[in-house]
Amino acid sequence: MASASELVVNTPDGLYCPSGDFHIDPWRPVPRAVITHGHGDHARAGMGSYHVVDAGLPILQWRLGEQEYHVHAHGERFQLGGATLSFHPAGHVLGSTQVRIEADGQTWVLSGDFKRDPDPTCLPFEVVPCDVFVTESTFGLPVFRWPPASDVARDIVAWREECAANGEVAILYCYALGKAQRVLAELMAHTDRPAWLHGAIDAGVQVYRAAGVPMLDTRKVADEARGTDFAGELIIAPPSAAGSAWTRRFRRAQQGFASGWMRIRGNRRRRNYDRGFVLSDHADWPSLLRTVRETGARRVIATHGDTDALVRVLRESGIDAGGFQTAYGEED
Repeated sequence: MASASELVVNTPDGLYCPSGDFHIDPWRPVPRAVITHGHGDHARAGMGSYHVVDAGLPILQWRLGEQEYHVHAHGERFQLGGATLSFHPAGHVLGSTQVRIEADGQTWVLSGDFKRDPDPTCLPFEVVPCDVFVTESTFGLPVFRWPPASDVARDIVAWREECAANGEVAILYCYALGKAQRVLAELMAHTDRPAWLHGAIDAGVQVYRAAGVPMLDTRKVADEARGTDFAGELIIAPPSAAGSAWTRRFRRAQQGFASGWMRIRGNRRRRNYDRGFVLSDHADWPSLLRTVRETGARRVIATHGDTDALVRVLRESGIDAGGFQTAYGEED
């Protein structure tokens, strides 16, 4: 049983704030949910009501359809029960937000998923001072350090050109919400050649375009006749399309994957990708440590990912650190 001083506790339904009687990114149906962003492991159907940030509403409507949404601006303070809340940019994907909770003389911040690297498709992460910081730790190992996204985009263009010289298609697998749009935005500085999209990618791209996010020009693969030769083109598809009948329409192709997991070369080999591009929408190891330090939190709770290493290092530095077992993880 958590002590009365705990603003957020872990329950079978998800992370719960007793003072405000609400859950944050619950994984089971609850009466009142506060949502950090639209990925499927954080935003699920079946809640009585959803409190969301205005920039994230189009994503939730796309993913969950019409629900009872209560919409708030970034920085706007609002009351739920005995708790005062506000949303603050997380830098993860379009409309991603941290949740600041103030009650009983304490301030807790739940990061949701976040990153510190520049991203032209969403607002940058905002450091929010707090007593307790509840953080993700998806890439919570020292090996995970990200190269500049502009370098990755340049490598993707060079790979497509290499494929073109070989008469091949370049199929790049990306998560449909956030990663694909970030790739398209970063590519604008390096090419004006349109990219071709799987239908699942195109749906998310249109949501971003409607929000005013500039991205490379795109075409839908489905709009072309069967038998069309896509040699030399860049095709962007979700990971679920790999090995499917959909990929058989491309006669000769190389396959790549854009993900932070590609930092480990063995992951690329195990998944049979020809190329791996290290691009993540999560904080890398230095960013996790930097963020904890900048929040000034005296206590840290890691929610998902490689939590053990992060907790150990924070404890060694004198910070009270622990973990919550959660159902977060798979975004696509």
